[in-house]
Amino acid sequence: MSTTADNSYQANAALPVESFSGVVERITYHSDESGYTVARVKIPRAHELVTVVGNFANIQAGQTLQLTGNWRNHPQYGEQFQTVRYTETKPATITGIEKYLGSGLIKGLGPVMAKRIVARFGTQTLDIIENQIERLVEVNGIGKKRVSQIAKAWAEQKVIKEVMIFLQGHGVSTTYAVKIFKQYGEKAIAVVTENPYQLATDIYGIGFLTADKIAQNLGVLPSSPDRYLSGILHVLSQAAEDGHCFLPQPELVNAAVELLTNVEHQAQPEGVLAVIDRMRSEQQLMVEMAGTMPLCYQPSFYWTEQNLAQLIWQQTASEITVDRERVRNWIERFTASRGIQLSEPQRQAVELAASAKVMILTGGPGTGKTFALHTIVALWKAMGKEIALAAPTGRAAQRLGEMTGIEAKTIHRLLEFDPSTMGFKRQGDNLLSQNAFVVDEASMLDLFLAHSLLKAIPPQAQLLLVGDVDQLPSVGPGNVLKDAIDSQQIPVVRLTQVFRQAQSSAIIRSAHQINQGQYPHLEPISNAPKSDCLWHSGGETPEHGVQAIGDAIANLIPQLGFDPASDVQVLCPMTRGAVGTRNLNQVLQQLINPPSPAKAEIARGGTILRVGDRIIQLKNDYDREVFNGDLGIIAAIDSEEQEVMVRFDDRDVTYDYADLNEIALAWAVTTHKSQGSEYPVVILPMYMQHYLMLSRNLLYTGLTRAKKLAIIVGSKKAIALAIKQQQQTQRYTRLSERLAIANINFLK
Repeated sequence: MSTTADNSYQANAALPVESFSGVVERITYHSDESGYTVARVKIPRAHELVTVVGNFANIQAGQTLQLTGNWRNHPQYGEQFQTVRYTETKPATITGIEKYLGSGLIKGLGPVMAKRIVARFGTQTLDIIENQIERLVEVNGIGKKRVSQIAKAWAEQKVIKEVMIFLQGHGVSTTYAVKIFKQYGEKAIAVVTENPYQLATDIYGIGFLTADKIAQNLGVLPSSPDRYLSGILHVLSQAAEDGHCFLPQPELVNAAVELLTNVEHQAQPEGVLAVIDRMRSEQQLMVEMAGTMPLCYQPSFYWTEQNLAQLIWQQTASEITVDRERVRNWIERFTASRGIQLSEPQRQAVELAASAKVMILTGGPGTGKTFALHTIVALWKAMGKEIALAAPTGRAAQRLGEMTGIEAKTIHRLLEFDPSTMGFKRQGDNLLSQNAFVVDEASMLDLFLAHSLLKAIPPQAQLLLVGDVDQLPSVGPGNVLKDAIDSQQIPVVRLTQVFRQAQSSAIIRSAHQINQGQYPHLEPISNAPKSDCLWHSGGETPEHGVQAIGDAIANLIPQLGFDPASDVQVLCPMTRGAVGTRNLNQVLQQLINPPSPAKAEIARGGTILRVGDRIIQLKNDYDREVFNGDLGIIAAIDSEEQEVMVRFDDRDVTYDYADLNEIALAWAVTTHKSQGSEYPVVILPMYMQHYLMLSRNLLYTGLTRAKKLAIIVGSKKAIALAIKQQQQTQRYTRLSERLAIANINFLK
């Protein structure tokens, strides 16, 4: 088998082409994304290892390769062999076979076991594995179960390698070859050949651009209707990642034309519109008129938004009759027994909760949401209600439980997700049994999670949504809490008064000043701070900001009694740039969790994951019951089993190497990903480098994640710009309008 390299430094056709055979001794660098590799190779009659660079599919130490290319002198790294083409041959020596088998190529087979196998079968080892694998039971420590595991992994590797070579031969990276095999098995090449755009639909991480690259190499015409269809779906999917439930048709057409145009083909709006009409007729796209403007939905978004509005109104169809005087008397006794007075809005919230089928309690930090909620739960208990508490994230659920003294669950666990059906068990004829529900951090509810929740609640039950509507909206599509409030169809109590005890916190004072459009009074950073909200100028450039953040974590944070490894979270507006999450994670990993012989690590796509690293889950993984935004710590890396174990709160979750694109380093995360979480210390870099993302609710959300200390690092200009950007980026949703329409239909 062979493949053509696609290298950063192209082989020079003017130089003489050479070929030689060598054994890979170690991998210096390998990018899963591009396949670009730097390896040290032992070749015959050479006293030292040579450096080989090129694009390789699934390269492992111990492989014997026939390499073709030419020598070049890299200005920084010296002499290298630039590989144009390579073929793999079976290693011939005992040492080579040992290294090959023990390299991690075969799951379940590590260096120790490889040494035993080769000691038994010598140079015939690979032939034995290929043709008489049952003989491995002759090796001490290998039973039939392990033989079966090795046989399966060996067979998979052969197919995976074929898939990798096929994809590489058609211009795609090797990153997702294992996932493609997992999805399609031995049919992988056939599926990709028949419709490469299917990859964008079926496999997480493979988008339109990757599928389009494969399609072009397979000869699919740029004007192909399948290409246009996939491009339109890609534009809508990208819009969903930005929180939109639909796109106005002109925006969709313009974005699709831009996406589909390349050097070989100028896409035309008429062509896109023709495919939209076809998709509409085949119900692959829903188009709804808002006046004269056509709005384009993916079908699941359209029906979910429609149904959610209907479910909310069905929930309010019946009324709960209560003795209001009796409720007021209970409130008097409850507050008097605790020596606490409710503000008028708090009292209003508690009284309303006695009878409202659906209501919203919103307010910023320090406004008494916690005590109002605690009182509502106590009232519901006194009324004999069976109560369920839930929140979108594990940490938010834990806080809710501590606040109320009742067990709280994540919404996913409350609804009992079933991996076998990829749906929630609690719906239809299997509704939840409780009759009063509290959902905290409701600003995080996206369209689909809110819909699943409402489908599971009994018609006679009450629902209280609690959240801060001034925070960033959900990571997923929709803007449920804001839309519900804006609809003016659901009772809302908004708490605005900051209580005296909360006013002592500079974090809370600054957050409210920011929310009111005022520049906050921030204490300059020092070694003896007097408040819990500090500002560090961080120099004029983002690069100075990186240094300032590092200095604060290395020096000030420990001096103030905090642990950098467990107490500090850096929250960034964006992933890119010097003060974006990508760069800061590399810097902070080196600072907080540096390499050590005692810590196993693995390189993936230019990033190192190491035992002790904080990581974040990037997608909902219902099989593992970990969800987008969950934080964990890498507890172990098993190179033999090719698994990484991550500890999320009180449980351990195992990832195959092939699934590591689901997690990323989380010493720094985006502010959006921090919703629902609180941290002892928060550091917020604010620089004009991220001016596109700076907004009032982003700064407000980041600041209110800090429990004990917040440090804003950056320029006054960037902070002022964020405060000025009051309007939230518009999200295309119609839940607010649908709630009003549902009300009209209900009244009819």
